[in-house]
Amino acid sequence: MPDIVLTAQQQRTRKRNLTEKRFRRLCFAAIAVTAVFLAFLVMNLGIKAVPAFTSSAMPLTINVEPDKVDSTAIASGDFPGMVKDAIAKLMPKVESRADRKKLYQLLSGSVADEVQHRVMADPSLVGKDVTLQATLSADADMFLKGQQTSTTKFAGTAPLSLAADGEAFKISAQGHGFKAGEIVLTPTGALRVTETSAEGAKAEALVAPDETGAVAAGQWQSLQFSDGEDSRRTSDLEAVWLQRFTDQGKIQSMFDKALFTNGDSRAPEQAGLRGAFIGSLFTILVTLLTALPLGVAAALYLEEFAPKNRFTDLIEVNINNLAAVPSIIFGLLGLAMFLNFFGLPRSSSLVGGLVLALLVLPTIIIASRAALRSVPPSIKEAALGVGASHQQAVFHHVMPLAVPGILTGTILGIARALGETAPLLMIGMIAFIADVPGRITDAATVLPVQVYLWSTLPEAAFRSRTSAAIIILMIVLLCFNALAIFLRNKFERRW
Repeated sequence: MPDIVLTAQQQRTRKRNLTEKRFRRLCFAAIAVTAVFLAFLVMNLGIKAVPAFTSSAMPLTINVEPDKVDSTAIASGDFPGMVKDAIAKLMPKVESRADRKKLYQLLSGSVADEVQHRVMADPSLVGKDVTLQATLSADADMFLKGQQTSTTKFAGTAPLSLAADGEAFKISAQGHGFKAGEIVLTPTGALRVTETSAEGAKAEALVAPDETGAVAAGQWQSLQFSDGEDSRRTSDLEAVWLQRFTDQGKIQSMFDKALFTNGDSRAPEQAGLRGAFIGSLFTILVTLLTALPLGVAAALYLEEFAPKNRFTDLIEVNINNLAAVPSIIFGLLGLAMFLNFFGLPRSSSLVGGLVLALLVLPTIIIASRAALRSVPPSIKEAALGVGASHQQAVFHHVMPLAVPGILTGTILGIARALGETAPLLMIGMIAFIADVPGRITDAATVLPVQVYLWSTLPEAAFRSRTSAAIIILMIVLLCFNALAIFLRNKFERRW
């Protein structure tokens, strides 16, 4: 009989051990799957965001002509015209109005603004040349980064036969099979293949070449694009100009400071996060100054001073329910209360901060009550035993020991508020704000709303800027969480 009982116990023990191992494997599998998804998210965002951190530029010498700028009213000068004249000198063969417009579109509109700022800072530049790194437009930049189409470049390893055929040209090269749409670059011209045959190809002139006859090997090259001209924003002629500038070593890639120093803009290469970042700081400051004292005071009253009756029970139930209310409801409340009733400035950080304070207030109250409840009752009892009043025992003994938990809960609540978008959309913070806010009453936006705005724009360059903004927002949230962990470990007491 004892042997049978022992065998049954061993079976139950073995079964428990197998169940525990199975549970551990499931937990490990859950963590592994979560890590894979997280890694995929970060890698995907990182790959898409890389183009946003660099921009393409080229050196440009601009003559500040006295007849285009008045030294007594520099701000009204024709600086865009000066920039157009400067880049037109680099491509003297561009004569038609349509082609000149395409050439001007290679540069960002910020180039003229930069020249204007330099001349306003130093009026003695009037009549002189100003050399700067001219930022290219977003379309040109994305083309150079291969975001519009992939470009295959072939070097001419055999002589190119070039002969005029009316307005078109006949070309051939031994060992090179031309394809329709292929761009052939000669030292002075650019041709686009329109027809192919066994003897060679027929091409139209994008830039009419000066030479005819034979072009020596190594003096010509061809470009093939994976996408046709109709399916990308950069035309073949613009691609030729960009390739010329690249071959001349003029195109340079540099860190894109505008992403961090500029406000929002309709031009992707000029759009930045500075306005949204300052707006987020103002909004979170208002949220913190509003929610922290109210939340801690409410937690102290409910936990230490409020009588236990049906009214306080009702308050506690409603606080717990408010913590689970969808965030957009708080946006509707802020719209009705702060904008329609009190008449506070629309789209301002003040209103946004108050709305987010309502959102995180239940979280701060619950976390603060949990922190106060975690302090051993013996500490307050000891203070009361030596003659301290109830208020002194709470504020001098219990409260200091609960501060780590209160700070942790508050920071996590603020981090949640920093990532909210829905309630801010209801109070008008979705508006396009180009200026950087200087006060909490100025019109502003925040980082999550900026991400939403950029994600709705059709330009491809905004996609990379959206990913970059998401990464920056994640870094800010990570810093908030790291601060919460630091404060918890620094002030934590083990009983």
